[in-house]
Amino acid sequence: MGLYTETHIRADLDELWAHTQDPARHRRWDLLVTELHHLPHVQGEPRPFRFTARLPPFLALSGTGVSAGEKERPDGTRTSALCFSSTHPLGLIAEGAGYWRYVPDAQGVRFLAGYGYRPRGKILGAAADRLLVRPLLGWATAWSFDRLRLWLERGITPERALRNWLAELAVRALLLTICLAGLGGLEPLLGLFGPFSAAMAYLCPVLLLAAVCVALFKSPLEGTPAARRCLRAPATQTPAPRLLRALQNRTETPV
Repeated sequence: MGLYTETHIRADLDELWAHTQDPARHRRWDLLVTELHHLPHVQGEPRPFRFTARLPPFLALSGTGVSAGEKERPDGTRTSALCFSSTHPLGLIAEGAGYWRYVPDAQGVRFLAGYGYRPRGKILGAAADRLLVRPLLGWATAWSFDRLRLWLERGITPERALRNWLAELAVRALLLTICLAGLGGLEPLLGLFGPFSAAMAYLCPVLLLAAVCVALFKSPLEGTPAARRCLRAPATQTPAPRLLRALQNRTETPV
């Protein structure tokens, strides 16, 4: 698959399954999904759905798809797979397919996802995908997984997690602005230190640069979702689950 995300969540397997399979709860933690509705289906057949997805920062994609799940597997794991397509002429993604895997262990559940898609358009579509869409999709998926983890592990609701992230982002931006302004207008202030001006001329830029590094690179607070906490590549190469391959064969989705 083209994109991969993995996190570990200290939660019950049934609880994680419910938070990811129920459309109402799914919409709350997944940054990419704004609308998701299951459609009537025949028992035993893949479940059709209609969706609207947000492609950060300002693009959107709507379409239909089918999904299937394996809740009881001999090894104790679970799998969910989907295939989707969009016919909107302005949508950057024509069709795609992906899966979620739930692998329980003694401390909780390894929750991982792999998905790929075919961008619409030829040269321009491929360029936009490589430079903008694919990096943003990977980041948004990882950020959403960490927001889900905070919800299940710490009881931080997705709405509160978003506020925490925006607040921390604003503080970092303010600190960065102050530091850069200080570096640009430092010389007039050095005269205030009298005989210590020479020492401060050396010390102040060092302190300001240290503050810039803190604003840019410090690890997010524990209650703030962060994509960097998730794995973005599998430890070992594994094939897509059998359920996804079967679903792709039924829908003729080549992703």
